[in-house]
Amino acid sequence: MDARKPPQTAMILAAGLGKRMRPLTDTCPKPLIRIAGKPLIDWSLDLLAVAGVAKAIVNIHYLGDKLINHLEQRRNPEIVISDERDELLDSAGGIVKALPALGTGSFYILNADTFWIDRAGSSLIAMAEKWDASRMDMLLLLASFDRATGHSGSGDFIISRDGRLARSHGAPGGLIYAGAIIAHPRIFANAVVHPHSLNLYFDQAITAGRLYGTILDGQWITVGTPDAIAPAEAVIDAAAVLAK
Repeated sequence: MDARKPPQTAMILAAGLGKRMRPLTDTCPKPLIRIAGKPLIDWSLDLLAVAGVAKAIVNIHYLGDKLINHLEQRRNPEIVISDERDELLDSAGGIVKALPALGTGSFYILNADTFWIDRAGSSLIAMAEKWDASRMDMLLLLASFDRATGHSGSGDFIISRDGRLARSHGAPGGLIYAGAIIAHPRIFANAVVHPHSLNLYFDQAITAGRLYGTILDGQWITVGTPDAIAPAEAVIDAAAVLAK
């Protein structure tokens, strides 16, 4: 298999409870909260469509019927539902459950509540051009603080000159994990379907020297609470003006 073959499938993590978005999520799943008139999940799906990804597996849990009804309207990419309504599996558990649908090749992983405005071309395509499965188990998209909207925490990773990542642990120069990954399914080999976090696999890849990163050329947006909606929409409006 070509180690540099771009991903043809993706996993969108959309099964969270959205507790921090209450009261908006009392009756609406978080991925359907509208930002600038578009549901959050459609921002991610549109990024995948631009990158030429043919199929997206979307996991569901809270108010899953509403997500299914919405996603039935999508044609590009093709949507496959991974149903977690019986048990919420966390970020990695959901991926492990969906592995049969994701196939044997490398795939994208996107969060349903983060997205970005590309500045010049598709960042997902740019990631695929840097992807090399012979050296990497995971390639993470990272954002600098001056290109981030809605983030209130510290940096997550530091990046070396060759692109390898290490945990920042609060050190200066840390970058934000932007909620997008290219992963090879071998990193989930022998994993059991149960609730657990992607952080386990980040640390395994760091130990093996196979966790890499690339920095976003664009504006990254995270919407974690209701008061993050207005800043997100302001960034989108500004980007639209610049694009004219």
